[in-house]
Amino acid sequence: MNDTTRSAAWDEEDGISLMELASLVGAQWKLILAGTVLAGAAGFGGASLLKPVFTARTVIMPPQQQQSSAASALSSLGALAGLAGGSVKSPVDQYVALMQSVTVSDRLIDRFKLMEVYDEEFRSGARKELLKQALITVGKKDGLIVVEVDDHDAKRAADLANAYVDELRYMTNTLAVSEAQQRRRFFEQQLEATKARLTAAQTALQESGFNASALRAEPKSAAEGYAKLRAEVTAAEVKLQTMRRNLADRAPEVQQQQAQLDALRAELAKLEQREASAAPRDAGYIGRYRDYKYQETLFDLYAKQFELARMDESREGGLIQVVDVATAPDRKSKPKRGAIAAGAAVLAGLLLSVRAIVVGLRARPQS
Repeated sequence: MNDTTRSAAWDEEDGISLMELASLVGAQWKLILAGTVLAGAAGFGGASLLKPVFTARTVIMPPQQQQSSAASALSSLGALAGLAGGSVKSPVDQYVALMQSVTVSDRLIDRFKLMEVYDEEFRSGARKELLKQALITVGKKDGLIVVEVDDHDAKRAADLANAYVDELRYMTNTLAVSEAQQRRRFFEQQLEATKARLTAAQTALQESGFNASALRAEPKSAAEGYAKLRAEVTAAEVKLQTMRRNLADRAPEVQQQQAQLDALRAELAKLEQREASAAPRDAGYIGRYRDYKYQETLFDLYAKQFELARMDESREGGLIQVVDVATAPDRKSKPKRGAIAAGAAVLAGLLLSVRAIVVGLRARPQS
C-alpha cells in the first residue's frame, strides 16, 4: 500500500479533526514562520528592483447637447424637420471611441515616438501597448470622461493624458459628431448646392429678356405661389424619406405623410397646367422666373437653418472643458511593494502549512 492509499484509508477510518491539523502545522511553526518572513522579504526586494510606473490622470467634461436651440430650429423648419434626425442623444461614448481610434493612436505614437519607447518593431504592436497603458472610462453618475495613462516616465505620462484631450478637440472639430454639427454639415451642403442652382437660374432669367406681355402676366405673384408650393412638395418628399429610415411603409405615420405628399403633388400639377395654358407665349420667361424664385426660397430657408446650426455648434465646440489637468505624478503607482510582499508571504505560509500537514500525515503511525 502506497502513501496515498494509506492517507485515504486513515481519512476514511479515523478522520482528521481541525485540532489534529493545527497540531501538525504547529509542530513546524518555526519553519513556516521563517519561510513566510523570507518570502515576504524576497517579494519586497524583487518589487523594489522592478521599474516604477507612474499614472497620470485627467478629467474632462464633454460637450452637452443644446436641446432647446435644436428644437427651435426644427420647429421653424416645418416639413423639413425630418432632415435633422430624431431625438438628441449624448455622444459621450462616441468621444471615448474617438480617443481610442486608430487615428488618435497613430498621432500619439508619432508625436511621442512610442514605437521606440515601447520597443515595438511594428506600429500595430505600439497601438496595442498604448491601449493597455491608457484607460479611458466614463463616470456613471457624473458623465465625466477620465483618462489615466501609465508610463515609466512621470512627465510623459502626464503629457500623454493631456494629449488625448488635444486629440479629442481636433477630432470633434474635424468630424460631425454632435447633433448640431450634423445639422450644420447638412445645411452647409444644401446651401452650397442651392446657391449654385440659384446662380444658374438667375443667369437663365437674365438671358430670357423682359417684355410688356410678360409684365402683364404678373410673373412675380404667380412665381412666388408656385415656388412656395414646390418647396412644400420638396419638404414633404424629404420628410417621407426620413420617416422610411425608421418606420415600415405600412406605418400610419408613413401612410399619412404619403397621402399629404400626393395631395401636394396633385395641387402642383394643376397649377403648372393652368399657368401653361394661360400664357403660352411667355411660358419660357415665366418658367425661368418661377424656377429662380423657387431656388431663392430654398436658399433663404437653408441659410436660416445653417446659421442656427452654427450658433448651436459654437456653443458646443468650446465646451470640451478640462476639469483636472494631468500633472506629472510625484509618487509611483506600480509596483506596490507592500502588496507584493504580503502576497508572497501569504502564499509561502500556505504552501509551507500544506507541506507540514502532508509530512505529518505520512509520518502518522498506522492504526
